Amino acid sequence: MAESYDSINRELPTSLPPEGEEGDEKESLIYTVEQTPPWHLSLILGLQQSLITFQSVFAYPLVVKSAMCIDGDDVGLVQLISVTSMMVGLSTFLQSTIGVRLPIIQCISAAYITPTIVLLETKDSSCPYNHPEFSNTTLLPERGSQGHKDIWHRNIREVQGSLMVASLLCLVIGLSGIIGSLLKYIGPLTVAIILILTSISLLDITTKMASSQWYICFMTIFLVVLFSQYLRDVSIALPGFKEKFKIFLLFSILIALFAAWIICLILTKAGVFPDNPEKWGYRARTDSRTEILKEAHWVYFIYPGYFGMPTVSLAGVISYMAVFLSCGVEAVGTYYPTAPVCGAPPPPASAISRGIFIEGVCGLLSGAWGSPGGTVAYSQNIANIWITKVGSRVVTQVAGVLLILMGCVGKFGALFSTIPDPVIGGILFPLFGMIGAVGVANLQHVNMNSARNLFVIGLSLLFGLGLPQWVRENRGSIHTGNSELDNVIVVVGGTSIIVGGFMALILDNTIPGTPEDRGLTSWGKEKECDGRGNISVYDMPYIQPWLDRCSFLRYIPICPRSSLDTKDSNNENSAIMGQNGFLESAEEGSSRLN
Repeated sequence: MAESYDSINRELPTSLPPEGEEGDEKESLIYTVEQTPPWHLSLILGLQQSLITFQSVFAYPLVVKSAMCIDGDDVGLVQLISVTSMMVGLSTFLQSTIGVRLPIIQCISAAYITPTIVLLETKDSSCPYNHPEFSNTTLLPERGSQGHKDIWHRNIREVQGSLMVASLLCLVIGLSGIIGSLLKYIGPLTVAIILILTSISLLDITTKMASSQWYICFMTIFLVVLFSQYLRDVSIALPGFKEKFKIFLLFSILIALFAAWIICLILTKAGVFPDNPEKWGYRARTDSRTEILKEAHWVYFIYPGYFGMPTVSLAGVISYMAVFLSCGVEAVGTYYPTAPVCGAPPPPASAISRGIFIEGVCGLLSGAWGSPGGTVAYSQNIANIWITKVGSRVVTQVAGVLLILMGCVGKFGALFSTIPDPVIGGILFPLFGMIGAVGVANLQHVNMNSARNLFVIGLSLLFGLGLPQWVRENRGSIHTGNSELDNVIVVVGGTSIIVGGFMALILDNTIPGTPEDRGLTSWGKEKECDGRGNISVYDMPYIQPWLDRCSFLRYIPICPRSSLDTKDSNNENSAIMGQNGFLESAEEGSSRLN
């Protein structure tokens, strides 16, 4: 054991490279994308990545549980957390193995939250417990009963079916290789509006959780700021290691979460919080949901159709398609900056198309299993690679497997579901706030002195907030004579990122403006390939020799090209707009928070 500790101590870095240093990333890496660390180091680094990712995994079901009508069914909440973790892990493993084949962690996207909530709120029957007209709860099934489960199972089946059908869009885009053409019309203005509106649309949900005990929320935010900003460069010695490590740089969110959790536990034992569920502050108690630890099974094996046969909603399909398109742009923007960080050349067009194709496959699988949202490339992982200096895809594959195992262990998800609501609210404020901040950072590529750009930004933001608010408050005023069309209008018109994003897309592509003013010139600069790395990084495992012998496969966009075609990889990349500006901003924001 001592030998293992010593080997890890020699192999793990303790700090980030100095800012502004332009050394050779590949030479500074301990393990590049194609190298395999020792098994014990792969396991430790994989566990680290899986824990960092899990902080978003468990938060998503907690945010949508009220709209899903799961409140009161703690076992059902654990099942939702479990299936979400399983799908994130499976998506990560598939993407790093047969997708773009870079060490990229997949994570459930916050962009799915608002469409999901709006979709379920279009019908009062989705959750009768949330409506005043059903105040006489004796007419409703008891929460946690089979009748209650039938209600939220119906909701999750509608989300499943809509997600599965909408994911076909990514499959088509990936198979056809048209992602490059699509990205020519989606510039930094459109992406900025989508991200800003995503952040703003999550404000009500976050505030609702935080308002259950504002003092605990303030404390949690203070801890996040303390660990992620003020103590980020503090090194701490760990038992068994000679060197000191900047653990706050990696685990600031998790440390703040557990610290706030422990403080709530102490205050609960001291009798500070009321024990009456109707009084303000009760949700800050750590024992308000402890029964879930007893009721949850040790092992959950959730399979396709576990919640019943999925149903399809036209409104859900259209709204999720818009989200898949925006997530596809975000995914492409993650691939380019990840490549040089892990010691790989820029991904060729075939790898990009295959990555988008796998995004669609993962959305299809997530819907089949019952995850409440699709997955997208997790840009925060770029900062993790910088910190550890380990860009091995094997570590990412290990993290994917661990996330699957975490999802199978019901008690693990049950433990996280007992976190007090105001603590979750305090965590979500900085996390969701960073989404909007990354959107604002994208505007650095745009000429902000241009009246044209200011007009596009102002109108898109205000219209993207105003129309959805009116639609949600007056959904009964929409009568076209067709109930399905009414639902489509309510869901699409009530989703900020769709309304504002579409407005920005239309205005940015129709109002005259130079590429420099629109930010396309700055945003489209790709990292130049200077010969470092080998294009074979993106070859398919085991079957690549066979693929090279089949010359006709070169006409299928998702198939890796023969080694004879690697000389054209730069020309292929030129067909896809570089997204480095977008994700460099995201990487900077993520590293600052973590």
